[in-house]
Order: sequence, then structure tokens, then C-alpha cells
Amino acid sequence: MSSLHDGGLIFIFLASLILILNEKVSSVTPAQAKSKIHIVYLGMRQHHDPELITNTHHEMLTTVLGSKEASVDSMLYSYRHGFSGFAAKLTEAQAQAVSELPDVVQVMPSRLHKLKTTRSWDYLGLSSSHSSTNLLHETNMGDGIIIGLLDSGIWPESKVFSDKGLGPIPSRWKGGCSSGQSFNATKHCNRKLIGARYFLKGLEAEIGEPLNTTEYLEYLSPRDALGHGTHTSSIAGGSPVVNASYYGLGFGTVRGGAPGARLAMYKACWNLGGGFCSDADILKAFDKAIHDGVDVLSVSLGSDDILFTEIIKPDSILIGSFHAVAQGISVVCAAGNGGPSAQTVDNTAPWILTVAASSIDRSFPTPITLGNNRTVMGQAMLIGNHTGFASLVYPDDPHVESPSNCLSISPNDTSVAGKVALCFTSGTFETQFAASFVKEARGLGVIIAENSGNTQASCISDFPCIKVSYETGSQILHYISSTRHPHVSLSPSKTHVGKPVPTNVAYFSSRGPSFPSPAVLKPDIAGPGAQILGAVPPSDLKKNTEFAFHSGTSMATPHIAGIVALLKSLHPHWSPAAIKSAIVTTGWTTDPSGEPIFAEGDPTKLADPFDFGGGIVNPNRAADPGLVYDMGTADYIHYLCTLGYNNSAIFQFTEQSIRCPTGEHSILDLNLPSITIPSLQNSTSLTRNVTNVGAVNSTYKASIISPAGITITVKPDTLIFDSTIKTVTFSVTVSSIHQVNTGYSFGSLTWIDGVHAVRSPISVRTMIEESSANDS
Repeated sequence: MSSLHDGGLIFIFLASLILILNEKVSSVTPAQAKSKIHIVYLGMRQHHDPELITNTHHEMLTTVLGSKEASVDSMLYSYRHGFSGFAAKLTEAQAQAVSELPDVVQVMPSRLHKLKTTRSWDYLGLSSSHSSTNLLHETNMGDGIIIGLLDSGIWPESKVFSDKGLGPIPSRWKGGCSSGQSFNATKHCNRKLIGARYFLKGLEAEIGEPLNTTEYLEYLSPRDALGHGTHTSSIAGGSPVVNASYYGLGFGTVRGGAPGARLAMYKACWNLGGGFCSDADILKAFDKAIHDGVDVLSVSLGSDDILFTEIIKPDSILIGSFHAVAQGISVVCAAGNGGPSAQTVDNTAPWILTVAASSIDRSFPTPITLGNNRTVMGQAMLIGNHTGFASLVYPDDPHVESPSNCLSISPNDTSVAGKVALCFTSGTFETQFAASFVKEARGLGVIIAENSGNTQASCISDFPCIKVSYETGSQILHYISSTRHPHVSLSPSKTHVGKPVPTNVAYFSSRGPSFPSPAVLKPDIAGPGAQILGAVPPSDLKKNTEFAFHSGTSMATPHIAGIVALLKSLHPHWSPAAIKSAIVTTGWTTDPSGEPIFAEGDPTKLADPFDFGGGIVNPNRAADPGLVYDMGTADYIHYLCTLGYNNSAIFQFTEQSIRCPTGEHSILDLNLPSITIPSLQNSTSLTRNVTNVGAVNSTYKASIISPAGITITVKPDTLIFDSTIKTVTFSVTVSSIHQVNTGYSFGSLTWIDGVHAVRSPISVRTMIEESSANDS
């Protein structure tokens, strides 16, 4: 199964939900019958007649199941637009028999995936002010571009989906809207929301029964029950809504990155105590989106099996995204919320634009006034009135020597009832549980001193919860221990924008290197994903509000998708790889004011390419990158060769005759806008080619920052372009002076012409094989 990436790591999601969103599904058990859903992948379409393709699928399945009736009963979906294949209920023996049929590329079990504003666009330099000159205005706000989202649905009544001021639906659009429960296609779709479909057969087959929409509060339609899809859609391409806020916090204008773009929702994720999505449904959503004619796909979901997904078998996102990119559709995916641990990044194929999450220069300072009239500041999203002074307690556990994390508090614990508790925690999950336990014990509020690099004000909903540093927590504890009757007053939060609030890679954002392909840098780029204000259904968070703050790489992904939409509008003939290159090579490696970017973690450190790829997205520079590292299907075939796919499988995957080179295939020569060498022994050489998209007559010189202990040379070190020379190839030789194995060190190669700085991040690790002769 895939998950909505973030689920949405909502800054105030319930403690019980943490268990569901961060572990394997325990409450959603696949049917115990012998038959399970399998995806039969046949590669590229052999025909252009969809009905003929579906008939072929049934004939193939009939040869194994014995009758057309059995085939019809077994088959859930026929994939017949962007690629060929089908999803069917098969026993293991039947699946094995199907896998042995001619033309079958792969048979794989369907898995479940999980679902992994007012300031962010101004922060990125895309102000909607009429006095501004930027990418937003150069592209007429992305008018005419179609953004597709694979998500949990959409709440069409939200003001951000108004079509006021928009022209006709693009004539090339072949999609449509599907009516269903509480969703009328004629009424709810318009010139902004031009597509809305839903896919459920795979999930229902996984759980072995029809989805109970009463128990799980869902709609059998494109309507959004979770709020995740509504939020991401508003970020990517929502229309402007002025005077938006979350009860006064984050006040301003909410809009999408490409407010003139059109939106198409492909609901493949469902509310089963969180957002869960079946491989079979995801692949059908990709198939339809390719057919309908979207320009960009925003996919805020991913797999739990990060380490093994692409090594053992490709999943629906890998396959669907490959065929989308082959059709010129940029696919933007969430990196995941498994940070700050290394090797947790998801969606690592080189044709995908994989997005990490960063913060923006906005915070929510919250005054904490102690009984001695001293006021310290924390971070929270407290709304409502001043609490007045209340008793302050430190629920010490005599059985634990370390500071109390409040996890020993029981619901019947009278020591915190009606009081504000001080708790010391060491991470996000402890924070969530501590706040939940204090609330269950009828506490009035909680002050969390968190010993981690997580700067977000992330606590549970509907409960006063303020985060402070360990140092501030120690000061509060000193006050408690030195006072007979300690008291505290918690004041409502305020919104602060600008300095001294730093830009960080968010604590939860998944990190590289990629486990399946460590020579492919992931994530590619970072975008705002922490405490982002967006549209939600009225029921979201059980509050009567149209907007809410969510956090996660799910929120960062539509930021990048909106920027991709603008770039496609400005450069309609650029390939997905060219757009990706433009974004990666122009990213900020310091924040917009020139300050260093840190990666939150244990401990917090300076950010490197495994935290944010090329950096924080810089939309206006990406519009004019100077040079791009372009790629196409042939390059991705080279990647498949390095993964060990044989010639036959690659032909069916791509419908192109190809013979992988004999011997070892070097993934280092893949024309990526980055260089990652996970196992440098002595010296290695690799090649890249760059295409000039700037002034016709241009000269670029190489500027190298070598990683520690690494020597890098580039030949030629000057690139000259004119009316006849559009693309130039260069080689990079990398050698190590280390005599022992090392960790990764980082540098960069930048091509400079006086106007542009085309920067490729470099990551190198020295790995020297130990000689068996030294073994004793």
C-alpha cells in the first residue's frame, strides 16, 4: 500500500493516528481468501484501440482461469491508455502461470501505500503583487496548464477552486468528472476543477469487503473526507482567497503556485484511519491521467517498504511515473516523512522529481508567563483567550532518573488535573504522546521541552501545547523547584514573519542517500512543507474553518508541482528532465537572505545534498537556468540496464529495441544534474552533456568546490556555445587521497557565464576494498 506523504504529518494530528500513519497497517487486513490482487504489467501498449487492448487482457487471463466469465470476475482494472496491463484477483499459482505467459513483463502483488499559502509563495519570490516582475506574471499565473493530483479527493465548494476570471477549458483536455456520493459532476466541476475521478476496486479487494463509508467517514466519489487532497490541490493551483487564516494565525492570501492552472483530481487514497492507497488503484489513476492530458502530476504518497521497493519489484508509482514521463508529463513525488534518519528517501527513480520539505521564515511565538512575572517564549498554535494563571506542575517519575517525559501519567492521575504540566521529551512521537497523556488526565495544558532539532509547533489538536527548548524547559523547571506554589499563564500565539526565523530542512523530511540507487541523488530539491496553510473540508480537524496548517513532504510536493506548471507554461517544449535540471541546478543553498540552511535532526547540522538535493527551490532562477542536463527514454533505459533488467524486459517496458551493454554498466554516466559516487576506490571518470537554453553565443567556465580529500578535474573546463553548437559533452575525473574508508563528503561543480550559475551538487564516499591477504 502507499500512503499520503504526510497523512499529513498534520502539525496537530491525534496521537492515535501516529500509530496508524507510521507503522504498517494493522487495522486494515487484506482478505484472507487464497486469491490476492496482482498487477500484471505488460509494458507499452501494442495497440491504440483501448477496447482491443482490454479484450487482449481478458483473453490472456482466460488462458489461465479457463473461462471468460472467470476472467471478468477476476479482473479489477484494465490499464490501456498510458501503458498495458491489468489488475486481477489471483492465487499464487495463477499468478505464477500468468507470469510465464508471453509478453508479460512482470506480475507483482498489489501493495498499500500511505499518504505521506499565505507566506510560502512570497518567501519563494513569487509575489502576486502587480508591481512584481517574476515567473508568476511572465506565465500569466500558469494559465492553460493542467495539474493532476493523485490524492484523497477534493472539496469542490472551497473558494480556492473558484473559476472566476478563468477562460475556457483547454481544448486538448480529454478528461472529465465522475459523479458519486455527495459529488455532482455537473455542479461541482468548473473551469478550475476540470477533472475529478475516483478509484476504489483495488482497495476494496485488499480489505475483502466494500468500504464502510459510515465507519470510516468517507465518500464513494471524488469528494475528500481526509482533507489531504484538498490541501495539496490548493497549494499547487488554487485560486487566490484573501483574508485567509487559521483563526487569525497566518493571516493573508492563500493561493496556489500556479493560480491560473486547471486542476484534475484522481482519488486513489481513502480514509481507513488514515490515507491508504492500493497499487492497483494508483496505477489506474496514472493510466487515466496520461489519457486525459495532464501536464504535471503531483503525487504526495509513497511506500512503507522504502529499502526494497525498487530492488525486488517495481511498484505502481515507479511504473506509472515512467510512462507519464515518457509522454512528456512531469511527475513530482514526496520524498517521505521518515527523517531525520539517513536512507529513508522514497520515490527514487531518476525520472521522478523527488521533493524534501523545508520550513519558511514564519513562526508562531507564544508567551509563557511564570508566576514570578518572567515571560519566556515557546512555539505553538494557541487560539482563543488568555488562560489566566493556573497551577504549574512537573510530574516527576521516581522510577526514572532522566527528566520526566510524562509518559507514565495515567488517565486517573490527579496530579495534573486542572494544571499545566511540564514534560521533557526526546522526539516528535514522545511529544505527541506526552501531550495526549496530559490531556487524558484532564490537564489544562502542557509545556513540552523537546530535546531534538524539530522546531515545529507540532502537538495534538484542541489542547494547549507549547514547545520550548531544553534550555528554556530547564529554566521553567528551576522556577517550579524553587517555588512553593508555581503558576503559569499561557497566552495566544502570534504570527511572526521574517528574521530571525531561519530556513531549515524539516525534521521529518526523509533523507538520502537512496537505498535502491545510491548513485542517483535523492531528494532532488526541497520546498516549503512545514506549517503550510491550505484549504480543507469544513470538517477537517473538527473545526469550523476553511483553512488549516498541515506539515509534511506532502505539502512540499505541490509547491514544486505548481512551479513546474509555471515552467511548462514558459517553456512548453522542455522535457521533464530539462525542467528537473533547471530546478535542481538553481536551488538556494543559503536561504533567500543569504543565511546558512540547517537540517533539523539529532543533532541539527548544516544541510547537505542528502537533505535537500540541489537546495531550496528558487523559481525565478529556474525560469532562466542557462544550461540544462537533459534526458529522455534512452537515458532511463540505461538506468534500467544498470538495475539488471534484461533486453526483453526493457523492450516490453519501453517498446524500444535495446541491447544493454555487455559487462558492467556504469550508472555514473546517467546525465543527471548532480554527481554522486557512493564507492570511490582510486579514480573514476564520468561524462555529462549540457544543452544551452540561454543566449545563443555563450561561454561557461567551470568552478569546482571539491569534497574534503577528493580531487576533481573537468575537461574541457570551458564550454563554448553558438548558433551551431547547442550541446556540449564534458568529462569529470574524481580521485581520492584517502587511504581509509570514509563517510560522504560534499562539493559542487558550477558552470558560470557571468549571468548564470549552473550548480551540480557532488557527493563522494571513499570505499576501498579490504585485501583478503591481510586477513589472519
